[in-house]
Amino acid sequence: MRAQLDHRLTYTYNAQVSLGEHRLCLRPRGQGHQRLIEHHLAVTPQPSHSHDLLAASGDAIQRVRFLGSTDELMIHASSLVETVLTTPLLDCFNGLEPPLPYPRGHLNSDLQGALEGWLPNGQHDPSAVELAQDALMGSNQQAIPFLQQLMEMIQDRVKYTQRHIGPAWPAGRTLRERVGSCRDLAMLMVECSRTVGLPARFVSGYHLADPAPESYDLHAWAEIYLPGAGWRGFDPSAGCEISDRYIVLATSSKPALTAAVSGTFSGPPGTRSELSWTIEASTDHDNSASAFKDVVHAA
Repeated sequence: MRAQLDHRLTYTYNAQVSLGEHRLCLRPRGQGHQRLIEHHLAVTPQPSHSHDLLAASGDAIQRVRFLGSTDELMIHASSLVETVLTTPLLDCFNGLEPPLPYPRGHLNSDLQGALEGWLPNGQHDPSAVELAQDALMGSNQQAIPFLQQLMEMIQDRVKYTQRHIGPAWPAGRTLRERVGSCRDLAMLMVECSRTVGLPARFVSGYHLADPAPESYDLHAWAEIYLPGAGWRGFDPSAGCEISDRYIVLATSSKPALTAAVSGTFSGPPGTRSELSWTIEASTDHDNSASAFKDVVHAA
């Protein structure tokens, strides 16, 4: 699938402010099952300094700095992306699907960080361990049935809802509240997968659903590392492995590091910011376009 994406964000301030350094995760992934054909980024006011960097996750990140003052920050990312269908997982395993729990010592040491728990001491949330054990018991301790069973249990125990503001919740809160956004469900799947020895990380990107919805927003899902198949995406909000209609922007063990835009500003006491954004997408599959716009407030 080939997709044209236009993502615009506008921050307005009720007073003149000085902008601090900003970190932008708006460049789609350009390797693996996704090819970046074109990408253009426009920032107003013009940054005094800009540089690209390769994040620990392998994603392309841009950092920008500013001089002077402004009452508005506008960012426009335009990308042309091509995605391909992945090889079916069973074909990757060739009958040797890894049993669970997967031995930590059998993994490449580069993956150890994707097994850490989210509690301050590095331990896993007990409620996530319990959910993972329930899914494990119903999957004959095989990786693919486990992940499918886990997604079904997440959907059964947590009601999906949209929540545009705030960080992803930890697994315990999502299970306790029994409600969560796509990023909350993604975090829950990441935590549960790690408890059985499967490296997992948080993903931010776009899901270009078919048929196209009336509005698009950023979406979040999980990537699980399966020995023999590599990193593969799973969407607990939809209850399935991702398709070629998912476009990755950024991945990380820490959801905050996948934010499309993060940064600071300083101004007079009581200065408020307001964010509005639109996401427009068209694909060669359906020749459709859709846009989303909303407004949120932050102190």
